[in-house]
Amino acid sequence: MQETELKLELSRTGAGSLLKKNPFGSSPTVLQQRSIYFDTPGWDLSKRGLSLRIRQSGNERIQTVKASDDAAAGSFAREEWEQPVAGDIPMLDDPEIRDLLAGAGPKLAPLFEVHVKRHRWNVTDSGATVEVALDLGKVVAADREAPVCEIEFEKKAGSPRALFALARKVDLITPAHVGVLSKAERGYHLLGRAPGAVKAASTLLTSEMSAATAFARIAAACLRQFRLNEKVLGWSRDAEALHQARVSLRRLRSLCSICKSLFHDSRFDHLREELKWLASEFGDARNIDVMIDRASSEALSSRLQNARDDAYTAVEASLSSVRARSLMIDATEWISIRDWPTDQSDETLREQSSRDFASGVFEKFWKKVAKGGKNLIDADDETRHKVRIAAKKLRYAAEFFEPLYNNKAEAKRHRRFIDAMKGLQDQLGNLNDIATAPDMLAALELSDVAGAQDLFSADDKSKLLKEAAEAHDAFVNTRRFWR
Repeated sequence: MQETELKLELSRTGAGSLLKKNPFGSSPTVLQQRSIYFDTPGWDLSKRGLSLRIRQSGNERIQTVKASDDAAAGSFAREEWEQPVAGDIPMLDDPEIRDLLAGAGPKLAPLFEVHVKRHRWNVTDSGATVEVALDLGKVVAADREAPVCEIEFEKKAGSPRALFALARKVDLITPAHVGVLSKAERGYHLLGRAPGAVKAASTLLTSEMSAATAFARIAAACLRQFRLNEKVLGWSRDAEALHQARVSLRRLRSLCSICKSLFHDSRFDHLREELKWLASEFGDARNIDVMIDRASSEALSSRLQNARDDAYTAVEASLSSVRARSLMIDATEWISIRDWPTDQSDETLREQSSRDFASGVFEKFWKKVAKGGKNLIDADDETRHKVRIAAKKLRYAAEFFEPLYNNKAEAKRHRRFIDAMKGLQDQLGNLNDIATAPDMLAALELSDVAGAQDLFSADDKSKLLKEAAEAHDAFVNTRRFWR
């Protein structure tokens, strides 16, 4: 079977409001559920993207094996295998299940449990049938536990658009955020170290994939990275989590820019504008964090810290806004359902192999960086900024499509190319920080504070310009891995 679902995270208060207003047209069925999750001591199943649980509801026990998708964000389409069992010991008599677990059976042991009170509705709307499940409870692993408060919409029949229509209905009643963690992932997190900032990870791609499929997988991974870092920001003003949340939005915006030739869809253009807005909401906080790291005087550092508090408060307000929540739901729907308008030219481009498409992207942006950076020392700040943006898109593209260049020689050339890109980006980024610091300090009314001038000294800029020019030469002389 394949399970298609959408998950939203709620607050406890929000769940209470939802139960009180009950927008689903009938009274829910209420169930107490206990799920035991199994794996080997080395977490072999988790490492292979699998989860195995036995869920007890009343006197019934169902064993479920699920294949996860690390690129999924909010909307999950996962393979699953279910069978009734008599007790709390996994049954591996099915040859397909034995093959799937690949020898892990003898080493399986219970790792953690999930206890929830489930409110369940079956909703029929616009020809679609959806099972709605509101789960309130906790994940328990050893001596640690974490709350669970989420609502899932699982498509039983009809269009998956019905899942998103119900999600928007819930968000009108109480703030609802797109969920990216399965209950299994929550359990593994409890067994590991406390979650922190999440960097971008490689997305599984193959050369046989179309350009459109590759786009959808990479975009979903960007959304997932954003939501994971947003969750960290929900309990901590972590500078690295904020940086990685901003990076995930920049990566997604760059992906949209790189792939804009694939789409002639007003929704695509709207999402790009909304992503630009949300990314801009992180700018002040990130710039202040950078200046705090470079501040040379205690007076400046103290004033910047006060400004940081205000900037993070503004970020939190933006993330909790209806606009931001709607953006995440809209983007998840657009990426996962993929009912994009097409004409013959769109279809031809989208069905182009992902590797051919990627090679064209690399050539385009390589030429922009090579030509635009020929005279970095004498160029003005605006010209260097344009080169920096082109370089950023080229590096992101190289990272996005890295799995398509995986033979030994290609992988070696790719590593060298990324190293050269990092060197150039670092220097261009430092120059941009110097260029934007005066306006940022003026906006914060900190220009006259002791140490402020140290953030953008002429000597530093002269040195960075020379280093940037050398980094550009190294980049141009680095072999292009896609050729």
